[in-house]
Amino acid sequence: MQWETVIGLEVHVQLATRSKIFSGASTAFGAEANTQASAVDLGMPGTLPVVNEQAVAMAVQFGLGVNAEIAETSVFDRKNYFYADLPKGYQTSQMYYPIVGPGELDIRLDNDVTRRIRIHHAHLEEDAGKSLHESFTDDGGREMTGIDLNRAGTPLLEIVSEPDMRSAKEASAYLRAIHSIVTYLGISDGNMAEGSMRCDVNVSVRPKGQAEFGTRAEIKNVNSFRFVEHAIAFEVERQIELIEDGGEVVQETRLFDPDRDETRSMRTKEEANDYRYFPCPDLLPIVLDQAYIDHLRDALPELPAAKRERFEDELGLSAYDASVIAASRDMADYFEEAMNVCGDAKQAANWVQGELSAALKREHLEVGESPVSARQLGELIARVKDDTISGKAAKQVFQALWDGQGDSADAVIEAKGLKQVTDTGAIEAMIDDVIAQSPKQVAQYVEAEPDKRGKMIGYFVGQVMKASRGTANPQQVNQLLKEKLDALV
Repeated sequence: MQWETVIGLEVHVQLATRSKIFSGASTAFGAEANTQASAVDLGMPGTLPVVNEQAVAMAVQFGLGVNAEIAETSVFDRKNYFYADLPKGYQTSQMYYPIVGPGELDIRLDNDVTRRIRIHHAHLEEDAGKSLHESFTDDGGREMTGIDLNRAGTPLLEIVSEPDMRSAKEASAYLRAIHSIVTYLGISDGNMAEGSMRCDVNVSVRPKGQAEFGTRAEIKNVNSFRFVEHAIAFEVERQIELIEDGGEVVQETRLFDPDRDETRSMRTKEEANDYRYFPCPDLLPIVLDQAYIDHLRDALPELPAAKRERFEDELGLSAYDASVIAASRDMADYFEEAMNVCGDAKQAANWVQGELSAALKREHLEVGESPVSARQLGELIARVKDDTISGKAAKQVFQALWDGQGDSADAVIEAKGLKQVTDTGAIEAMIDDVIAQSPKQVAQYVEAEPDKRGKMIGYFVGQVMKASRGTANPQQVNQLLKEKLDALV
């Protein structure tokens, strides 16, 4: 039997507000445990929550960025359940009237196919605390669990897709597209390692051609693009094997173990009525007027899809180059500044994706942390274009700039004597000297068949470049050498 995979994602994005969604407590990452949980976050008697206006604005910006409906009235609800790191015994969320309604997001796959994924809605909610199960033992060596409530009350935007994805690759591409949107908008740093973005993956399988969905399993809190793909791959295989062996998939919540590369059961999946949702009695509905929504719409930056299209149509980049560069706002801004300095979009794209990206990956840096500025890179590319230096020398200049050995490409070129020799007379003198010292190779060239001389000229080019210490213009060397050697023939 052929099987079809059905996937939907619930993406939790931590909004980049300085304070929490219902209190003035800080959201800064890395603080000492339990130092950023206020009485409001803990739901202490007598406290009242106040909605963070910036969180509301960020939710609306996201909705506008995915062409979604924006609710003029949205309502907070209480989702009741017990968990050790949820001291209030409930989570304030939006169940019935979310702030962002249906929207859509186009994803581009490796084979340059575009798929449209529908977004069901996005709602605001508060995060719970964090349970820490590692490295905690009592005096007798027994394992314990630590509770850190610093995250309690942190503003989240939960983005719920329709079950439109049919492969792990599509799910990963969708998650990357969400990451691009929220970072372009500046509403989240998208740092998955720090928990700023994570997702719950809903996976089911069904026989190909069947309209009815199979029973789904939800894989909780997956926090990397790679883990999403691995978790889906394992879960799909698990469900298919279970069904084909005569078993049944049960609706449950599962966890992904990256060390074992597998999912395992966590608990039976709850239904909405298990949470006893009801409107939050402490918070009034959020009411937005059209003027407010239009104001936020007018302030939106150029988003990834529009930037990618402009890079292709106006700058002539390939679909691949445009997609890679436009995926990150920082990378796109870096590329455009370098391009404006050197005046060559293709060469700027090649250097950004090649030498720069390799160096960043090697040093585990983000583009905003690059020791080589966009202006420096643009100036370096310009010196290659105007034949001041060769492409080989340019890599030396880049490394010197990366290592802090100069303030500009020109300074490094001057200090290291890398300026390319373009004087025809000087190059001819070096060529004459090489020919005079290579009688055997000259004779072989003269006697060779015309179609074989092209490969043989490489020897002479290498000798001239060696004599010039790599500073002779390679194009001129090739041209002048061919003229002189052919004259001997």
